[in-house]
Amino acid sequence: MPPVLAIVGATATGKSRLALALASSSGAEIVNADALQVYRGLDIGTAKPTAEERARVPHHLIDVLSPDQPFSAGEFARRAGRVLADLARRGRPALVVGGSGLYLRALTEGLADLPPSDPEMRTHLRARLASEGLARLRAELEQADPATASRLAPGDTQRTLRALEVYLATGRPLSSWLAAPVVPAPPGRVRKLGLTLPRAVLYDRIASRVERMVAQGWLDEVQRLLAGGVDRGSPAFQAIGYAQWLSHLEGSLGRDEAIREIVTATRRYAKRQETWFRRDPGIEWRDAREVEADLPALTRWLRG
Repeated sequence: MPPVLAIVGATATGKSRLALALASSSGAEIVNADALQVYRGLDIGTAKPTAEERARVPHHLIDVLSPDQPFSAGEFARRAGRVLADLARRGRPALVVGGSGLYLRALTEGLADLPPSDPEMRTHLRARLASEGLARLRAELEQADPATASRLAPGDTQRTLRALEVYLATGRPLSSWLAAPVVPAPPGRVRKLGLTLPRAVLYDRIASRVERMVAQGWLDEVQRLLAGGVDRGSPAFQAIGYAQWLSHLEGSLGRDEAIREIVTATRRYAKRQETWFRRDPGIEWRDAREVEADLPALTRWLRG
């Protein structure tokens, strides 16, 4: 099979920029492994590749879902596996690019045999969310499944509900299901390259990127999605940035306060990403400021 290079790391480390350069020099195609770029209409706040970039290099798994559709690591692995199989048939190398560590693990190490969604339990939990609030459900998850709770952001409604749903429906914590992969990962050569930056540099980049996204019309994007009928409870609106803008539009956050919260939440998320990826001994780490020096060698590797 043609080689597969996974480019991983925290948000704002330049993964997409490196992928575009490598795809242009090697003929590789890019497979998105970002949990939000799959959603149509979430363009500015997800740093989605531009139309020009997507015309220059083939991208996969971008704009494949509406914002109200759920997406999971398992679904990503199934879709990405099909894409990689197609690229292999065509003899094209692949770049799997994104910061969703669980998605990469599902793709490269196999899937856990997770129970299917329980619609009645999900409806029950949604009702409890409305009446009791997320903090109460989060506290319940911390008691039932501390391992899962520790890796979820405090405001991650979608994953908190899913973890509680699995526990209440099966009596087993989600972490125990995830610990037992039974569906094999796709075969092939997979090399993992991680981009890193000193914490202060990364945090400055995050603040600058949020400022740039605001200037590009991020709030207008959220308003267009709402006007187009996207429900406030949709999975996509639970994401960092979109959740804060919803609070701003509802009057509970001022504009400047929303921006500050977005920057703070993104920095915390970046720290969690780094912690996750640092646990993987198979990742080759590069300073994101110096990785361009590796382009010739990486291009040769991708060309086989």
